[in-house]
Amino acid sequence: MTQSPQDKTDKSLAGKILEKDAKKITDTDIAKVVEQTERINKKFEQSTTLRRFLEDARLIGSMIADYWHGKYKKVPYWAIASVAAALLYVLNPLDLVPDFIVGFGLLDDAAVFAACLGMVEKQLQAYQIWKAAQSQDEKEKQPVR
Repeated sequence: MTQSPQDKTDKSLAGKILEKDAKKITDTDIAKVVEQTERINKKFEQSTTLRRFLEDARLIGSMIADYWHGKYKKVPYWAIASVAAALLYVLNPLDLVPDFIVGFGLLDDAAVFAACLGMVEKQLQAYQIWKAAQSQDEKEKQPVR
């Protein structure tokens, strides 16, 4: 049985923001996230507040790209909408706490991203297993030299 977003909702302010924003996600938004992957990763790399989430952000970016390109469809749409909403929130410099406020501007971004990780933990683990299997399959298909 697929876990629904109601099974693992985050009732914090960040969780509520994410839940509300995820309901508004469109295919255009998902495409924007896929197109902006490099910019998203750069924001995580350059921020001491967000850097601890860098590997998760890369994995989520890979999952949403594989979903968008039809390579991985074993993830429910609510999970894709949640990660897209979280990444778009991080990209937006004028969110709840504007990013230019030194020391505080990225705390809300980190909270929303952390809430997202909590919501999609099982889906992300399943994707990671699938991705590892794909990598193994690719290695086995390569000719032996």
